[in-house]
Amino acid sequence: MRQVLVSEARRRGAAKRGSGAVHLSLETSQVPIEEVSAELLALDQALTRLEGIDERLVRIIECRFFGGLTVEETAEVLGLSSRTVKRDWRMARAWLFRELSMDPEGKGAPPAGF
Repeated sequence: MRQVLVSEARRRGAAKRGSGAVHLSLETSQVPIEEVSAELLALDQALTRLEGIDERLVRIIECRFFGGLTVEETAEVLGLSSRTVKRDWRMARAWLFRELSMDPEGKGAPPAGF
């Protein structure tokens, strides 16, 4: 699921402004597609960096965030205890928040909507 979403975000980012744009009503979406695509690409890049540090944290994020699994379901799929998944989920979210809150020069600057 992560790869599908990231591929779509990349495709949208590669298209010229306005060409092939999907027009949504306000009832359909409150956030511009381009903003979601940019955030998804930033998340993918952060997950790629995290994978080099702790692959298990990435698998937990993929199950919980992209797969929509509960803590118990994630624990079962990954062969871990629920307690380990809860602990790692907290650690992964904190790591991602820090990574996504930094501007490109490494200074803390939370993104809009965080």
